[in-house]
Order: sequence, then structure tokens, then C-alpha cells
Amino acid sequence: MEKQMNEKQLELYEEIRHLIVKTTEMKDEYWHAYNGLDTWQFWLIFLGMFVAPLVILYFLIDRDKMSLLGFYGYNIHVWFSHIDNWGTKHGLWGYPYELVPFIPGNLSLDVALVPILYMLVYQWTLNQNKNYYIYTLALSVFLSFIFKPILSMHHLFKLHEWVTFLHIFAAYCALFIFSKLITNIFIWMSKQGTKKGLFPQR
Repeated sequence: MEKQMNEKQLELYEEIRHLIVKTTEMKDEYWHAYNGLDTWQFWLIFLGMFVAPLVILYFLIDRDKMSLLGFYGYNIHVWFSHIDNWGTKHGLWGYPYELVPFIPGNLSLDVALVPILYMLVYQWTLNQNKNYYIYTLALSVFLSFIFKPILSMHHLFKLHEWVTFLHIFAAYCALFIFSKLITNIFIWMSKQGTKKGLFPQR
């Protein structure tokens, strides 16, 4: 039997819903006041962190490994977006300037810059037969202790509460390790399927 919502639960649900609507309206007002097309921050985020990485990826990606790199990059994107959204929703960090107001976190970092950087490093380790973990660790050091502090200096990124750049580094490490693990599992499953005739060989 379906459990009915009691009056207290319904009131709390409606209160949360109204707060979400109010917060969304405030974010829209804030974005139009401080993040519009007439700000240099918008164009830096749009051109430098969103468009430029996509253009670079178009010219540099190894066409023979596009499926593998695309799957890996999508993993980076998904998990990084979840981590980023979780942190912003809990007030642990934030982005005073955003590409669009209706998506939490930083769309340009979540969708383009960070996944593409990890994809290109992964591609390089494959093509040069280098250790993936060493070079993605180096990229994580760069993002955590050089790139993010530079963003913070220019008020494009802010840490709150107890969070430090060391915590950001730990999140990046978890990100590239877990994404590689998922990618390896699917590579293994694909090979097993090919051996058993489940997937056509090319």
C-alpha cells in the first residue's frame, strides 16, 4: 500500500520547494547583474575554458582511439560534475562567475576543460607507453595547486568552510583513479565479449 504524505511532511516539502525556487531566482538575478556578456569573466570562461579546449581536442584527439578516449572523458565529466555540484550545494566551494545561471558548478570546467585535459594526458600515455598514474597525478597537482589558486586570486573560484586546496587535490586523485578503473572494467568486458563472439570484431 502506498504511504500517504502526512501534513508535516507536505509542509516541509513545500517549504523546500519554495526555497529552491527562491534560490534559483536569486541566482538568475545575480548572474544577470555580475556575469553577463559585458564582463571579461564571462568571455574568459566561455572562450578560454569552454570553446578553446573543444577546438584543441578536435585537432589533437587520436581518431583511432576516439571511442576509448571518449568513454574515459565522459567518465571524468560525469564524476567531476557530481563532485563539483555536491561541493557547491554544500557550500564548500563556489564560482562567483558562471557560464550559465541554471546549471550548478562551473559548466566550462565540468564539461570541457578538465575532462579534455585528462583525455589528452591519457592519450599521450597510451601513445608514448608512459605510466598513466604518474602523469595524471602531475596534472592533478597542476590543477589543484596552480590552476585553482590562480582562479581563486581572480575571484573565479572560492573555497569555503574547512576546505583547502589539498582537499581539491584529493578529489582530483579520486576522480582520475575511479575513471580509469571504470574504463579498464569496460575494456576487459569488451575483450571478454569479443572472445565469446558477443561483439563483432573489426
